[in-house]
Amino acid sequence: MSFKITKNFRFLILLNLFVITSALSQESGWVLSTTENQNYTGIVTANGRIGILPSSNILETDKIILNNVYDKESPLGVSRILLGMNFGNLDLYINNTKLRNENISNWKQTLNMKEASFTTTFNYNSIAEISYTVYALRNVPYSGYFDFEIKSSKDIDLKVVGKIQTPKEYLTPLSTFRILKDAETTMPILQTVAKSRLGKHTVGTSATFIWHDINSGKENQRPKLTHHKISEYNNHLSFEKKVKKGEHYKFAWTAAQCSTQDFFDPQNESERFVIFNLLTPQNDLLNQHKGLWENLWKGDIIIDGDLQSQLDVRLALYHLYAFSRGDSNLSIAPMGLSSQGYNGHIFWDTELWMYPPLLVLNQDIARSLVNYRSDRLEIAKRKAVNFGYKGAMFPWESDDTGEEATPPWALTGTFEHHITADVGIAFWNYYRVTKDKKWLQERGYPLLKEVADYWISRTTRNSDGSYSIKNVVGANEFASNIDDNAFTNGSAITCLRYASLAATEIGLTPDKIWKEVSNKIIIHKFEDGTTKEHSKYDGDQIKQADVNLLAYPLDIVSDQKTILKDLSYYEPKLAEEGPAMAQSVFAVIYARLGDAENAFRLFKRSYEPNKRPPFGALAEAATSNNPYFATGAGGMLQTVIFGFAGLHITDDGIIQKNPVLPSGWKKLTITGVGLKMKTFVIE
Repeated sequence: MSFKITKNFRFLILLNLFVITSALSQESGWVLSTTENQNYTGIVTANGRIGILPSSNILETDKIILNNVYDKESPLGVSRILLGMNFGNLDLYINNTKLRNENISNWKQTLNMKEASFTTTFNYNSIAEISYTVYALRNVPYSGYFDFEIKSSKDIDLKVVGKIQTPKEYLTPLSTFRILKDAETTMPILQTVAKSRLGKHTVGTSATFIWHDINSGKENQRPKLTHHKISEYNNHLSFEKKVKKGEHYKFAWTAAQCSTQDFFDPQNESERFVIFNLLTPQNDLLNQHKGLWENLWKGDIIIDGDLQSQLDVRLALYHLYAFSRGDSNLSIAPMGLSSQGYNGHIFWDTELWMYPPLLVLNQDIARSLVNYRSDRLEIAKRKAVNFGYKGAMFPWESDDTGEEATPPWALTGTFEHHITADVGIAFWNYYRVTKDKKWLQERGYPLLKEVADYWISRTTRNSDGSYSIKNVVGANEFASNIDDNAFTNGSAITCLRYASLAATEIGLTPDKIWKEVSNKIIIHKFEDGTTKEHSKYDGDQIKQADVNLLAYPLDIVSDQKTILKDLSYYEPKLAEEGPAMAQSVFAVIYARLGDAENAFRLFKRSYEPNKRPPFGALAEAATSNNPYFATGAGGMLQTVIFGFAGLHITDDGIIQKNPVLPSGWKKLTITGVGLKMKTFVIE
């Protein structure tokens, strides 16, 4: 009891701190600012290829994350996403004094979600005001851009040091500085090239300073650059400049990072990106980035009457957009591009939690997420054969290869099989929204057929003619090696039905066994009609929603009496240390039942205890500290889109049924819905 009081008290302190520092005065709902750098969790700037996570320390970047670039975590371990070379740490000296948090004042950080920019400002001794803004360029997706402005109130001597710092896990780094030249154009390039920790990839990082008058005939006025290699792991480039009183001195630092995952020659390709950024007029470069984000925000959620909920929801959507892109055929890991959490692997988190909001608001990104799976279909087919099944069997944790990437000691990797149905369901839903028959013929149905065949081989026929799915780990991972898990069985039923619909849609005859089995897979019940989580479930605590997923999103349990029984029975059994999205499921269901009060209560419970100061980054659970949890963001967005707004994905596309608003919300607007970019307004 004393532990819970202490923990709750600590949470209230953190929550109050967040409320004070989260810029509720920003009426636009686009900006989060803070002047508090204690108990700090930063917000990543990302573009679907790289993530740049800021620090509370001035001029520092906590880490760089590379999407879909893996090497083994250890000689006997599984794959792990790479921590990139850190090109985001700079030193700034004024009058020979290095600026640090300890000798500056008026520190402030601001996230502008609309432009995907992250700005830090501070003062030094009433001598200078310093501001720098970090962009993970959406238009040049392997690069970052740090835009500086220094306003001096006295004459100052300025020194700036840019760095490429290579994590010690990298092998045989080679650090250089070269001045490339084409005709009268000189291009100074700082560069480090190294092998990833066990040698799978070569990674190349290039960087340079930019003075914005380079294209105006003043190239000879650039400061002299000095190269200083501390070690092969720590490569520096610096310049010095006398800044006059009253001057607004502007420059930028840009870097690009490439690997052999995406390029045959990452070293030279990283140079080309840096040269592109160097020689493209700054306004053009940044306006292209901002324009791409403006296009993303055509799919938006606008809440009138509750600014805090608006900021929370938009921050969640910002992260899903930042962690993905429509031209990549890549998926989203649970922690996105904010950390190496869960090794950067891909789980059901994408298909069940993050994908549905993106499918509604951005079909371009949604297509990348499903194509990630179809690109790995042959590997999934091979896995099915290797475990004695037919069709395709997708891994619980996936990486660049598509093979099983779960650590062998974790039973989820060997037995959590509902992932294969989750993938199939996502595929049919993509077609329902887009009606892209060419995609259905080439990618959608071939995968749906294989996963349907898998479920036929995975089921066991009982003596009474029913079918069971035995020996699984369900969505509630507290229960392992069980029979007839509710969600596993329900998702298999749904997937088999969708495969039949897909076959018919392209003029093929569905396999009759798909319908027969889907109609006879067991869903166990208690005597009072409450759905049992598995055949021997007797009321244990659960990690996350399982049974209730049959009501939403599967629509297998559809009568209101059973839905309410299942809600009242399982909500009290949710573990406090469970992941955030469980409450989101309950919230959606209550909203669809017209119960706005309980829906809003669970909506807030699904993420508020998980917010970390000062910006509100989401941790996985109320008791954990591993932000940013993109899965939880997907869950809370589903509550708004599929609960309060009443949107449903159906065979007729996206339709609206019975929306309901929390009492404090004056109006809810969802823009950019579906291919026709519809707007839904609920008042």
